[in-house]
Amino acid sequence: MHPSSPTLRTFAKVWGALMVLLLLTILASQFDLGRLSLAVALAIAVTKAALIVMFFMHVRYGSREVLVFAGAAYLWLAILLVGVLYDYASRNWLPGR
Repeated sequence: MHPSSPTLRTFAKVWGALMVLLLLTILASQFDLGRLSLAVALAIAVTKAALIVMFFMHVRYGSREVLVFAGAAYLWLAILLVGVLYDYASRNWLPGR
């Protein structure tokens, strides 16, 4: 086994963190946070996705190139998400406008 490869203990810790984030997601859905609901949900989802990409997809243990391309993909996803949310927020048919 390569010295920088993940151990079973690492996977168990990441799985535990994902379960805690799942509980956080469930708790956050129980409360009406108003305008912050979307931001909280997205922050939790991005954190879960980052853990999955970094550990279960072995990006953390890959070469620099793998890290750069994974980062570029994440950046592209963020650009698309911001564009969609901006389009949705700029519509005049939303309730309360």
